[in-house]
Amino acid sequence: MLKEGMKAPSFTLMDEKGNSHSLSDYKGKKVVVYFYPKDNTPGCTRQACAFAAAYEEFKQLDVVVIGISKDSQRAHANFIKKYDLPFILLSDPDRQAIEAYDVWKEKKLYGKVSMGVVRSTYVINEEGIIEKVFEKAKPDTNAAEILSYLKGE
Repeated sequence: MLKEGMKAPSFTLMDEKGNSHSLSDYKGKKVVVYFYPKDNTPGCTRQACAFAAAYEEFKQLDVVVIGISKDSQRAHANFIKKYDLPFILLSDPDRQAIEAYDVWKEKKLYGKVSMGVVRSTYVINEEGIIEKVFEKAKPDTNAAEILSYLKGE
């Protein structure tokens, strides 16, 4: 897991429309990058909907919200449409950012071991430095925890 105070790894990934987004595009802004396992699964849907519900507050704080998973651009397009998600979702099928941010880990489910994305969130400051790390983020409380942190509560 990357640590606070480290330079955030750069990435360039595509959104659901095929538009390229690089972390450097948002220099000068605070960015919340959250990594999640899969579109349209219960936990990931709850997490995305929580970010959507809090999106106006993030905008008021001038914070960019970006979700990243291995899902395809098409899967993201369906997920965005189904839940009316107002923030950026980026597709990382080759795990470029997922591995750079060290969230591709061994996971255990019902005794079965597999590799997958561990739900994690990074707050990156205006200079591209990791300001705060939320390891093993909880889908229901992650957005609220980040807002509390950003507001200094």
